[in-house]
Amino acid sequence: MKKAITLLFLLMLQKGFSQTTDKRFVGLDSTFNRVLKDWNCPGFSVAVIEKDKLVYAKGFGFADYENKIPATENTLYASGSCTKAFTCSLLGILQEEGKVDFDKPAQTYLPQLKFYNDELNNKVTVRDMMCHRTGLPRYDDAWGLFKSKSVDSLLRKVQFQEPNYGLREKFQYNNFMYLAQGRIIENLTGKNYRAYLREKLLQPLGMTNLTFSVDSMAQNKDRALGYVTTEFDEIKQTDYVNLDVMSAVGGINTSVIEMAKWAMLWANNGVYKGKRLLPANFVRDAIGSHMIIAGGVPANNNPSLYFNNYGLGWFVSSYRGHYRVDHGGTITGFTANVAFFPTDNIGIVVFCNQNLSKVTSIVRNVIADRMLDLPTKDWSSYLLTSENAAKQAMKNAKKSAVENKKTNEKPSHKLESYEGYYTNEAYGKFEVSLKKDSLFAVFSEDKWWLRPYKNDVFEVYPVDKKTGVDTSFSINRIVFNQDLNGEIKSTSIQFDPEVSKPIEFERLVKPKILSKEVLMAYTGEFLLNGTPMKISLKNDKTLVMSLPNQPEFEMLAIEKDKFNLKVGVAGYSVNFIKDEKGSFNELLLIQPNGTFKATRKK
Repeated sequence: MKKAITLLFLLMLQKGFSQTTDKRFVGLDSTFNRVLKDWNCPGFSVAVIEKDKLVYAKGFGFADYENKIPATENTLYASGSCTKAFTCSLLGILQEEGKVDFDKPAQTYLPQLKFYNDELNNKVTVRDMMCHRTGLPRYDDAWGLFKSKSVDSLLRKVQFQEPNYGLREKFQYNNFMYLAQGRIIENLTGKNYRAYLREKLLQPLGMTNLTFSVDSMAQNKDRALGYVTTEFDEIKQTDYVNLDVMSAVGGINTSVIEMAKWAMLWANNGVYKGKRLLPANFVRDAIGSHMIIAGGVPANNNPSLYFNNYGLGWFVSSYRGHYRVDHGGTITGFTANVAFFPTDNIGIVVFCNQNLSKVTSIVRNVIADRMLDLPTKDWSSYLLTSENAAKQAMKNAKKSAVENKKTNEKPSHKLESYEGYYTNEAYGKFEVSLKKDSLFAVFSEDKWWLRPYKNDVFEVYPVDKKTGVDTSFSINRIVFNQDLNGEIKSTSIQFDPEVSKPIEFERLVKPKILSKEVLMAYTGEFLLNGTPMKISLKNDKTLVMSLPNQPEFEMLAIEKDKFNLKVGVAGYSVNFIKDEKGSFNELLLIQPNGTFKATRKK
């Protein structure tokens, strides 16, 4: 027993020795604990490789902030878009096998993919999708808010997504194009994306502590919970985001230890432990510049950082005189970064359980400076300056919004007039429903409270499943549009800041279910300018309107005493008017060409 304890002690000592005796890592604990404090961050994990060795790996802070469970080098995090390089690499393997040509139209390999116009259908190549230059903006809410259980159902939305730039004219990050690449891989191999990825890359790399399912991740004892830091510096836990359908886009959940193997593969030109897993030509192609993101002119306060381009699943830039390749990942509650320096054979992986965090960039840069023997720079303070300026600008914007807030402004319609389903083929369908005295927009997993702003404009506030409505700041505005009769026909929402035109959703009225007794009060014979009109009950549940020499028109209850007519086009409805005795002896037939009164036949 004594011998076993001694052996265990030696193993622990060796593990600690590998991280603490290398002078490049001396003092990192205090530096990174300060970063945690500076950024009010729950926790992060970091791993560093040099050539074919793991030279540093450690966790800081907490994987579970509430229960104070420490983050370790083996803690699972959501890596988000760090997945994209895996997807491109599978296509690189298929290219080497002669099964795909990056410069042929994507429809060659994915005939079911349709774009907004024929020019895009005929000219968008696989490479265009890999380096985000199709002319399409993000359209992220089309999959983020309007969830789907099918890749194909999401891809069908692409044909309705209007480009805002010409093909290859501007870099615009687009997750739908990586969703399409995943389906191309499946079409070419006849295998499930995840299965093919495991076969070609994950298993050869020994990346076993990895999952695509947040349900599986949740069952792992050493997994990070996701957090958001509020404007009041409160650390608030968030739910995991299910990316089962978006596997090829950002579905990998793993540890920095596992992802370090991936960084090692790339830092060594596609070779891992003496075995080539990625074609050399593809590696060189992938880490080259295919699309300029921005001018990349060095700033006066940081002249050694310049050029900012995109390769194939990787961002490429200059870092203090060294060629850096990296990709970040942001999923609600998590931020990740995988970076490597191909001419220095160094790789750095940082995973953090804080939403939209700067911590991953700070930790990566601190490590890079030490590994590349560069002058020390206080990256935390440097980035805090811009962060605090951004926070102050946000506070000023909120203050201005409050000061300019419209008060006592009432909607132009009754709240029930806004109820219904709203649909757009590029996005999907959501419902506006009235609960007590408030309107809510209800999506598959998200919910918004709509607060009246002015006329038919409402401010949007998110509804948290646990804490309710967050009224700290409006996240958007929703505008309801009227038809020629003054009825609500659609709504417009500005989803993508890069697209000047709001997205319009057509209103589909949700019929109300009325009892037979209530419906009977509307039935009878009416005269419309001398023409007899009959309102009758069909099957004890549906009102129908009959006119001479015309078919019956079904009537759908949409508001109190108001029905829409199913005539094949919008704009036809009937309003029943109640007299002093509570009887419906008059009705208004509303049509696009006018409103006509009919009276009950005596």
